[in-house]
Amino acid sequence: MKFLHKILEKQRPMFEKGGKLEKLYYLFEAGETFMFSPASTAAKKGVQIRDAIDLKRMMMTVVIAMVPCLVWGIFNVGYQHNIATGQATTFFSIDNLLFGARWVLPIVLVSYAAGGLLEALFAVVRKHPINEGFLVTGMLIPLIVPPTIPLWQVALATIFGVVVGKEIFGGTGMNVLNVAMTARAFLYFAYPLQISGEVWTQMAGDTAVNGFSGATALAVANNVSIAGTQTVVEGLNQANAMLSAPFSSGSFFSFDNMLIGGIPGSIGETSTLMALIGGLILIATGVGSWKIIVSVFAGAFAMGTIFNLAGANEFMALPAHYHLVLGGLAFGAVFMATDPVSAAQTETGKWIYGALIGMLTVLIRVLNPAYPEGIMLAVLFMNVFAPLIDFYVVQANKKRRMARATV
Repeated sequence: MKFLHKILEKQRPMFEKGGKLEKLYYLFEAGETFMFSPASTAAKKGVQIRDAIDLKRMMMTVVIAMVPCLVWGIFNVGYQHNIATGQATTFFSIDNLLFGARWVLPIVLVSYAAGGLLEALFAVVRKHPINEGFLVTGMLIPLIVPPTIPLWQVALATIFGVVVGKEIFGGTGMNVLNVAMTARAFLYFAYPLQISGEVWTQMAGDTAVNGFSGATALAVANNVSIAGTQTVVEGLNQANAMLSAPFSSGSFFSFDNMLIGGIPGSIGETSTLMALIGGLILIATGVGSWKIIVSVFAGAFAMGTIFNLAGANEFMALPAHYHLVLGGLAFGAVFMATDPVSAAQTETGKWIYGALIGMLTVLIRVLNPAYPEGIMLAVLFMNVFAPLIDFYVVQANKKRRMARATV
């Protein structure tokens, strides 16, 4: 690789000040630092605290943590197609892998291409290095959309998320809102038919499978609760009764099958188990906050229990532990709520922030039929309030310290 680096270094004068391509210097720098370790890793002035991890390594750790969800999602897309057409055998088959890759990988490529070009454009115009933050966002966006979403909508949502969610605030590290959730919110309100709870399973000829509903578990639960003719658990057990669950001896939407992830849904959110594996990677490497992850699940379970006690409708009576495997709660808790920029920064604030996200998620699901997937709105809402939470936590700490000082 040294000879490639030497070839690249010979081109450097063209991009430095006075060179023909000096305006594209930061594109050159981004390409070089992406392929090779930079020659300098600290500022030339001031005291530096050195660490083994930098922004690029941190972002790549998050991407690695998402790989289990991505791989699972690819297999699941193929599996959901094949069970709809009566061709499914086992979940981990080459056929499922190839079919799923055909649908998922273009979404990933479009997301990275649209966001990457936009990041490069802002770097050239603002004359600053290209930040590695989009390494994560470019993977998050494909994992939180259905596999059947049009590619042009992926590009449009990515552009919207990067510009409105990040760049207007100053770029990476300055954003108030989670960029990926901002992109999903744009899709949800601009193109609700393509992002709603009815995720259609596609045939090889790109047409919907007649007579088969690819509705997600949340959509089924929501429809059952509106009808009010049976309990939500009964409705889930009866949905797609003709299909056998790949990871359960029970119904297709049984708790264990939803936990493992053999159900329809957005690409990366169906498997709570894979999201938890990603969470363990983030916690073990110190990249993600275990306090936020645990408190999101605790808040959701607590709100589900409160609704169980109220029991005013069938959705309220749904056992609290079901909320932990329904929809994208686990994925959102692990990869969205723990965003180090838009989340709460104080240690006590992280507990409050995460618990409120979990509680709001279940609150939105149960009380607002228009938004069966509450994690999106909950994360964005709490992103806005995270600085306020930190402010009051800091103020409380000051008051306690002042009280001790005056004793």
